[in-house]
Amino acid sequence: MSASGAGQVQAVHTHDVLVIGSGVGGLTVAIETPELHVGLLTKTALGRGGSSPMAQGGVAAAIGAGDSPAAHADDTLAASGEMAAPESVRILTEEGPGRIAALLALGARFDRDDDGQLALGHEAAHGRARILHANGDATGAEVVRVLRHAVVASPSVDVFEQAFACDLVVEQGRVVGALAQHGDDAVALHLARSVVLATGGIGRVYLHTTNPKENTGDGLAMAIRAGARVADLEFVQFHPTALAVGADPMPLLTEALRGAGATLVDDQGKRFMGDFHAAGELAPRDVVARALWEMQQQGRGTLLDVRDAIGQHDDTAFPTALRHCTDHGFDPRRELVPVAPAAHYHMGGVAVNTHGRTSLPGLWACGEVACGRVHGANRLASNSLLEGLVFGARVGRDLARTTPTLQPVKALIDQASVTSKEPVDPGQRSDVGAAIRQLMWTDVGLVRSQGGLQRAIGELDQIAVRLGAGSSELHNLLTVARAVTHAASVRRESRGAHFRSDAPPLSGSAHETSAGE
Repeated sequence: MSASGAGQVQAVHTHDVLVIGSGVGGLTVAIETPELHVGLLTKTALGRGGSSPMAQGGVAAAIGAGDSPAAHADDTLAASGEMAAPESVRILTEEGPGRIAALLALGARFDRDDDGQLALGHEAAHGRARILHANGDATGAEVVRVLRHAVVASPSVDVFEQAFACDLVVEQGRVVGALAQHGDDAVALHLARSVVLATGGIGRVYLHTTNPKENTGDGLAMAIRAGARVADLEFVQFHPTALAVGADPMPLLTEALRGAGATLVDDQGKRFMGDFHAAGELAPRDVVARALWEMQQQGRGTLLDVRDAIGQHDDTAFPTALRHCTDHGFDPRRELVPVAPAAHYHMGGVAVNTHGRTSLPGLWACGEVACGRVHGANRLASNSLLEGLVFGARVGRDLARTTPTLQPVKALIDQASVTSKEPVDPGQRSDVGAAIRQLMWTDVGLVRSQGGLQRAIGELDQIAVRLGAGSSELHNLLTVARAVTHAASVRRESRGAHFRSDAPPLSGSAHETSAGE
């Protein structure tokens, strides 16, 4: 058995299924496997961390009159830069309405209109109003609330909070568990017949991000170290309207504001999106984000005018956005607010099939850490929560059918060995982490070039030599940064969220790499 970790194993836990992560994807997997003993590791308190509870935009689903899964699929494929896999998109959009019905059955409270019908909003690049919201702009929190409640109520799920998964454990080419550092620094070995990565995104690899501090790419890094195949790592989505007030993470101002009529203006009060795209403020995210980046490169301020969008509603329509602004001294009902792009979502990740299976036996993945090519080069707004719901359920059903009965778990326990690693000095951790994030923002951000990417590769290689081997959050950040940068250097075209100043948009197929490339 090969493994790496932060110390000697002090406890051993066994499970049928080990789920790493407690966002929408991980919680859904746990719910969908009631006949299996599930161990769920979460880096924070259950359902309190990661991007899922922070999601404002909503959940897209073709449930309205005149809408259809096929129309939703068309919009998803169009936004993807011709990179999404049609079969994955078909599954997402056809199974989406059923997942909304399942949430309603669990007690989800989505916003409704005056007639008591589910209210459907409109967001950028959607051809129809199909976005469900909860509490105006607190949709993720509501979805996580009902899923968390179901997990807590399930007798088949054991939850381990404040547990940082360090590395996957691989035996004879099969993933058989993971090492985790628990809140008291004790290292535990979690053995399982099936392991699911549901660890979310990589936003903390960038200096400016809407992602919380725990999104350090842990699951992707663990998968790379274990030798899993990865795909489309170069496709990082930058949200155009993060509140630019120096906060970390940057508070998100939901796309739904622009769907409700908010406009983007420069520091002279002039609207500018019409100069970049016929759809103006409702252009695809990558277009809007690069437009703001270009304006800022010209020394022009970028502000969001939400006065009319919020003014036509009461304060319950966008309470999260309103709170973000007022907490930082702005009243968006009366004044413009400064906005800037920020790293938001990773379309790439651990390569999976439509059941969430990775290239490694015993390992599944779902949610943002996974890449089933449902988003391609650019994710359509409000499809992320939907992806976690749909493919989390598919992973759960697949596990129920296929979880193996291999050699007795006791035999694996007896074989377990762990390689201890020296902890990273706290001062070094801070300095190196800051250097990685600045480098990624400067050279691997919204606009890239071969020169900048090669410079980043060289500097990241030097950091790797200084840092040495390990499985800390900092090591994970470095592993992910190197993998994303390499993938970006290989794709010498502009496509979707991957924009090269030295290469025009071209046709081509998705780039898939092994961990060793």
